[in-house]
Amino acid sequence: MPYRILIVEDEPLVARRLQRLSTEILGDRLAACALATSVEEADQQLAGMDADVILLDLNLAGEDGFDLLKRFTAKAAHTIIVSAQTDRALEAFEYGVLDFVPKPFTRARLSKAFTRLWDSTPDRPAQPRQLSFETRGGFEVVELQDILYFKAADKYSEALLATGDTRFHDKSLNRLEHILASAFVRTHKSYLVHRTAILDIKSLEGSRYALHLSNGTELPVGRTRIDHVRQLLEARLEA
Repeated sequence: MPYRILIVEDEPLVARRLQRLSTEILGDRLAACALATSVEEADQQLAGMDADVILLDLNLAGEDGFDLLKRFTAKAAHTIIVSAQTDRALEAFEYGVLDFVPKPFTRARLSKAFTRLWDSTPDRPAQPRQLSFETRGGFEVVELQDILYFKAADKYSEALLATGDTRFHDKSLNRLEHILASAFVRTHKSYLVHRTAILDIKSLEGSRYALHLSNGTELPVGRTRIDHVRQLLEARLEA
């Protein structure tokens, strides 16, 4: 599939190099590559661009890296950090970024980061622990252990929390699965469920199945996914 990229970088030379290397690496896979030098410009670009990935510098002038992490990981697009602040790498992965490319970067390292767009193997140095949700007043960070499951909601995803509250995330279910595969399992085309929330599987009439969750909820299980879910439950019992 063709990818649309937004580079958020306030150093012109670095921004142009990222743009050039992205074009070389992705080739026909690249549909568009836009530049932004500030959060405001990035928001304007994203308003008119259905971006697939954001290349983000954590050291934008006048902006705090922590706030940038919360803001951009809540977006629909995947986030790849390109920064000299390597001490923030583990924190960035815990927020669910796709990759962290340290500056100064090489073509090979940037290429490896792009490979994660189509390779979902969870070989990151740290797994996500929390997820940032965009709210009317800003952003809210929720621990993954407090989310029972995500439900597909058009291009967005609806999260049900252990408290019974719901939140909406801009990422689609497919993109959430890409970064949260270590903690969540895709049990149905419309559901992504936290592994620890699953108690057992119930057999229903007509060769149908349902998950029984820790809060008493029952969710459907896709026929092509039932064996995988069973294996996960068996492995958990044996551990």
